[in-house]
Amino acid sequence: MFDLWQMDAVTFLQRLRAESVACIITDPAYESLEKHRAVGTTTRLKHSKASSNDWFPIFKNERFPGFFEACYAVLAKNSHMYMYCDDETAYVVKPMAEAVGFKYWKRLVWDKLKIGMGYHYRARVEYILFFEKGKRKLHNLGMPDIFDLKEDPEGYVLECARILNGYPTEKPVAVSEKLVLQSTEPGELVCDPFMGSGSVGEAALKHGRTFIGGDITEASMQRARKRLNDISGGKTDKQLSLGNT
Repeated sequence: MFDLWQMDAVTFLQRLRAESVACIITDPAYESLEKHRAVGTTTRLKHSKASSNDWFPIFKNERFPGFFEACYAVLAKNSHMYMYCDDETAYVVKPMAEAVGFKYWKRLVWDKLKIGMGYHYRARVEYILFFEKGKRKLHNLGMPDIFDLKEDPEGYVLECARILNGYPTEKPVAVSEKLVLQSTEPGELVCDPFMGSGSVGEAALKHGRTFIGGDITEASMQRARKRLNDISGGKTDKQLSLGNT
């Protein structure tokens, strides 16, 4: 079961019922992406008024305090939040999340296996910030903090290489699957307010969780809806978790 909404991320979160979400896994279009594109160190896309690309508007750093406040409000009393980001953004947003009440645990490392942006020691990894509201035990305490193609303690092979020629900044489903399995139970609600092409939603639905996602662009809505329809057989629910409508 899933539900998708086209709207600004903070507005979307403010529409959800308080304490209704078991886990947030998300990848904002963070501000440092613009800096990298300006000097030609990452994907050059067509320009728009809101951003250096026509795919999505950048989410400014100044908006993160309100974003984390909204995330904290919708998360259940004992729950986890994961946020994909680069090194620069990690330093900016960590204190903002802590200020609204999140417990910061650590940065997980996603080894993309393919070299990416940068001129000085070009980036091959991206980070996933791990936050907690209340206290919730991870399912597998032996899992390492690096996600790559190596075999993990449960015996699975993670297909975590960076996705090429997909939706911009698309993340591998295999990475988000591990987060879903670590921090939720079957039937619980996973949320992604910057859902892009819907890879987090796919990870949730594949393992019997429900999913609610939002994004501001029509391109994202079209891609995510098709992707999740293919997985779920079109099982949508427009009242999945909306509160103040």
